[in-house]
Amino acid sequence: MFLEDEFIIGRIRARRISVSVLIAVTAFAACIAAILGLASAARATETPQASAQLAALVRPYDVNSGSLLFPSKEPGFYVEAPRLKTDVAIDVSGPIARVKVTQRFQNPSRGWVEGTYVFPLPDNSAVDALKMQIGERFIEGQIKPRQEAREIYEQAKAEGKKTALLEQQRPNIFTNQVANIGPGETIVVQIEYQQTVHQSGGEFSLRFPMVVAPRYNPAPIVQTVEFNNGAGFATPRDPVENRDKIEAPVLDPRENARINPVSLTVGLRAGFPLGDVKSSFHDVDISQDGDQARTISLKADTVPADKDFELTWKAAPGKMPSAGLFREVIDGKTYLLAFVTPPTAPDTATPPAKREVVFVIDNSGSMSGPSIEQARQSLALAISKLNPDDRFNVIRFDDTMTDYFKGLVTATPDNREKAIAYVRGLTADGGTEMLPALQAALRNQGPVATGALRQVVFLTDGAIGNEQQLFEEITANRGDARVFTVGIGSAPNTYFMTKAAEIGRGTFTAIGSTDQVASRMGELFAKLQNPAMTDIAATFEGIEAEDITPNPMPDLYSGEPVVLTAQLPDDKPAGKLQIVGKTGDQPWRVEMDIANAADGNGISKLWARRKIDDFEARAYERQDPAALDKDIETVALAHHLVSRVTSLVAVDVTPSRPADQPLGSAKLPLNLPDGWDFDKVFGENTVPLGGAERHGSATPAGNVGPEQAAAETQALAASPEIANMMAAAPTAKAATMIAQKSTTVNLPQTATRADEQIIRGLTMLLLALTAASGLAVWRRRLKRMIAVGAKRNGL
Repeated sequence: MFLEDEFIIGRIRARRISVSVLIAVTAFAACIAAILGLASAARATETPQASAQLAALVRPYDVNSGSLLFPSKEPGFYVEAPRLKTDVAIDVSGPIARVKVTQRFQNPSRGWVEGTYVFPLPDNSAVDALKMQIGERFIEGQIKPRQEAREIYEQAKAEGKKTALLEQQRPNIFTNQVANIGPGETIVVQIEYQQTVHQSGGEFSLRFPMVVAPRYNPAPIVQTVEFNNGAGFATPRDPVENRDKIEAPVLDPRENARINPVSLTVGLRAGFPLGDVKSSFHDVDISQDGDQARTISLKADTVPADKDFELTWKAAPGKMPSAGLFREVIDGKTYLLAFVTPPTAPDTATPPAKREVVFVIDNSGSMSGPSIEQARQSLALAISKLNPDDRFNVIRFDDTMTDYFKGLVTATPDNREKAIAYVRGLTADGGTEMLPALQAALRNQGPVATGALRQVVFLTDGAIGNEQQLFEEITANRGDARVFTVGIGSAPNTYFMTKAAEIGRGTFTAIGSTDQVASRMGELFAKLQNPAMTDIAATFEGIEAEDITPNPMPDLYSGEPVVLTAQLPDDKPAGKLQIVGKTGDQPWRVEMDIANAADGNGISKLWARRKIDDFEARAYERQDPAALDKDIETVALAHHLVSRVTSLVAVDVTPSRPADQPLGSAKLPLNLPDGWDFDKVFGENTVPLGGAERHGSATPAGNVGPEQAAAETQALAASPEIANMMAAAPTAKAATMIAQKSTTVNLPQTATRADEQIIRGLTMLLLALTAASGLAVWRRRLKRMIAVGAKRNGL
């Protein structure tokens, strides 16, 4: 009986197993067929463009050297960011500097890319040349109205031609876009500009900015309500012009190697015997060529672009020039550049006027590290220098504001000690809401006392994007006060600082290290304590000048020269230039014969740049913005200058990118300025937000917020690709950055119907797994049947 039962059970088991195996094998075969069909269909429908796109992308573990990776829309794939190296050659001839900036854009990836680089230039630079080098050929850029230049660039980009576009976003912030850089290719773009040398207190200086510091960009506000057919609606006004253009991804220096290396040389021909020549922030080699010339180069071959380069020089004792006159003849017109250093105000028995000083200190996150220490030292020193009869107040701001004394108080020893203790306890954190602090300083300090001088001293790095909003506030509410700005840190916003002081009829002082605090603040004290040189005017005797800039002439302070440019209608003018003014109550006057002017190059460009600045500074007086833009455009086009309304564009006539190859694009990442604290600027455990500091409301539209950005970064870091990369090459983390959502490369998706095929394949795979699961269940049942049969037969 047992043998019979066992035979029956064996027959049943064999039959059931055969059926189950057949079902499983059939389902599995169908699954394999579907997956093969998917691959076949994908290959059949995949376009050459999609195939080329995948070839251009990389996975993190494919990268063999330090690279910056940007997410693409293909899951698990990234594009390598273009790399940049910059060479700077500066030639100084007397009061004029001519600068050539060579940017080398390298594409390390396997695809075609467009690179966008946000970079600074001096705020008084006259940018007039753009050249694009392809092999041995140089293509000259053409000056065009801004919109026309953009259209030319976009068309050339779409046609696969190599093209470059240089645009001004602020007078000191520019963008350079270079399209259709081929796999492994390097494109060289050269930019040239002119600027005047700065002079103050017997010291000449030249500054080359190397990095755009992240800007705090206040969120758009609702300013007006318009009405249309009886329906009212609010119109938001964005206080930050072109906010998306001045932002770029910023590397965390704790996790990324410094990038964008810069080499720099300066040929200095001062025009007078030289004394001390120094580099403020970089180690340099200096060679001498006679008593009036020096050659300066970086001691290291290159330095990372993370702080400004500053060169200062002085005349040999007794050789300081007091005046200079230079000319250039272009197209039948003469352009003059003149500088005159007025005499120091004479000592008198009249006691100095009482002062009312409002100190405003920025303690936002961008001021963390050395910057806040420099600001604290500078402000404590300034407070200690107040006279007992002076009145003063201290206002500090980040994304909040504190008016310490709630109005002006007498500078008694007790009040000075309280203020200094308060200042020394300040820490840097939060956003940079500068406007409320400026409003409090200009509007809320009460009327100026009879015979007193009201002075506002602003200590900040100027890392904001709403400069125009602040200029308007100073213009509207300065009254009798004068605004002095003190730029703090390794990469201050000199455009904002200089223009705010000019509008406020004060001066700008730059402090880039703690070593400069005492000397630079000493110069500022001399300016604060001495009466301004006022009523400055320039006239010509024997000839009529068409335009003199700046107009009107600003007030000056001790040690500052009058610097003016003028356009004369004749190529051989005769006559004299007369400059007059007052030093205190004493008049002063100087005359210079135009026939004795020395020849100079680039003066016409400097005149045009300053003429444009005059237009911009007085824009609030113009009722027709379109007419203002047209005036600026006319001057800029005539002198081949980049401006707010004109751009330089260069196009290669020969297409280089094949029509079936896609084009990826990305902004080149920037270094965090030297001395800045990444967490204080962007918040802890977040990726950079393209210029918006932490504490939220300033995040630009379209950018990820800090929480979302952090979550996305953590998700990417947790992916198998990233984990494998970290395990295989831990040092790669120091050279690889996953950029935020706003810098995702917009590459096209593959052209397949893979989604349908994947669903079919997964369905068949599920059937196969179900069959296999049923087989396992049947085996368990068969074992129980055998056990029952054995028990029934007494086994």
